[in-house]
Amino acid sequence: MRKGWLLMLTAVLLFTTACGANGEMGTKGTGAGGEAGQSTLAKAREQGYITVGFANENPYAYKEADGTLTGEAVEIARVILQRLGIEEMRGELTEFGGLIGGLQAGRFDMITAGMFINENRCMQVAFANPEYSIGEAIAVQKGNPLQLRSYEDIASSGAKVAVMTGALEIEYLEKSGVADSQIVIVPDQDAAVNALQAGRADVITMTDPALRSRLEAAQDDKLERVEAFEQPVIDGSSVRGYGASAFRQADTEFVEAFNDELAKLKQSGELLEILERFGFSEAELPGEMTAAELCG
Repeated sequence: MRKGWLLMLTAVLLFTTACGANGEMGTKGTGAGGEAGQSTLAKAREQGYITVGFANENPYAYKEADGTLTGEAVEIARVILQRLGIEEMRGELTEFGGLIGGLQAGRFDMITAGMFINENRCMQVAFANPEYSIGEAIAVQKGNPLQLRSYEDIASSGAKVAVMTGALEIEYLEKSGVADSQIVIVPDQDAAVNALQAGRADVITMTDPALRSRLEAAQDDKLERVEAFEQPVIDGSSVRGYGASAFRQADTEFVEAFNDELAKLKQSGELLEILERFGFSEAELPGEMTAAELCG
């Protein structure tokens, strides 16, 4: 009798293990946010809201003085999510360098931070198709005392450059010959401006729309954006970047639904209308570029 019970128990354990291995009887493998058998998208639709990660980076995603979450990435996602049946977005403020880790840990279910698509990030998250395309920029003290017009100039001059933690500009600077000792890592863009104002850095760098917005907010006539800045060429290619929302890699259903609605925004002209509200122009539209092409 005991032998019969033992055989039954073994069979149950083997069946349970097999189901767990192929995922058919557990979650659908579409995100940590979903309950058993329920995708992240389905759960968000059911509960009526989704939590998004952002880094308080103007003009991509930031909170206004009254606590309103906005920015180009946020407003594009807001329209798309509402059309997918998700009415509310709840923001989870995170340092830029911690956004991917926060997504993977389930602290939020997507990243709306205007994050650039690159091959390293593609190995960690699933990107939607790009919503904009932009270049880099630098700002210095008025008069540009060190005559900095490129990342190579920063490298050769020994200038201190402030850059936000986790930003792709760190890699660009390093590949342009800027020494680690020259790079001043700061938590966010406003801290970079503060470092330049206080003399802890000789130059700051970020994407062009972000730099324009931070200089406008600072209202400091002792600072200036370098108009003749030369775009970096890294590994033989221009670093003009493409930004997009990001999801957990298992959330393929969500990404596909998001992309379908994003394509409709492009076709109708609504995408450009949203971008223009945050200082972008038609020149910053992503064209026909896709996340698959950028991920390689």
